[in-house]
Amino acid sequence: MRQLSFLDQCLIEADKALRTLAPGPLSPNRPSPAQAEPDATLAPEERRHAAGLMRVNHTGEVCAQALYQGQALTAKLPEVRQEMASAAQEEIDHLAWCEQRLRELDSRPSLLNPLWYGMSFAIGAGAGLISDKVSLGFVAATEDQVCKHLDSHLHSLPDADRKSRAVVEQMRTDEAKHAEAALAAGGAQFPNPIKQLMSLSAKLMTKTSYRI
Repeated sequence: MRQLSFLDQCLIEADKALRTLAPGPLSPNRPSPAQAEPDATLAPEERRHAAGLMRVNHTGEVCAQALYQGQALTAKLPEVRQEMASAAQEEIDHLAWCEQRLRELDSRPSLLNPLWYGMSFAIGAGAGLISDKVSLGFVAATEDQVCKHLDSHLHSLPDADRKSRAVVEQMRTDEAKHAEAALAAGGAQFPNPIKQLMSLSAKLMTKTSYRI
């Protein structure tokens, strides 16, 4: 197999970025959990709120794609690169499910997604340059933050919106699995001050993506 040059890898990553940020081109490997749930009539305010939460979730998946792709680009061990690529593939399901649900709610993804993508890619690549242990630890800490956000969304979604709830529940299950896999692969346990800083950054993303 031909060894890819750094330019080849950059072009591949640019293609992945366009596929992540452009509406519609990603195809999930699994059907959306929302398909098994009935449609519900939501009040206008409930619909806006559900759309805001799903927009936040969609942005989170955009960031996850960027994070994993940045880490895979700079990972030192082949098995770590494969771990990142496998996780990113499963996150594509989440991305497509959230985008589909946003369309059903007559809404759209966040306009700030390109900014969050670029920042997350840089963070992922930087973590990979430090060490695979730090890179995997960052995945575990990030997924832990994501699980907390998804838990809060499950409490906040309108009771009648079973479609959105089904998507969030499956995402919650998958994200917890990613965190466990990253630690099992040798990821570092981050100290609480770093986790608190990550939490503050996540809150900035969620508040802006909910509205913009």
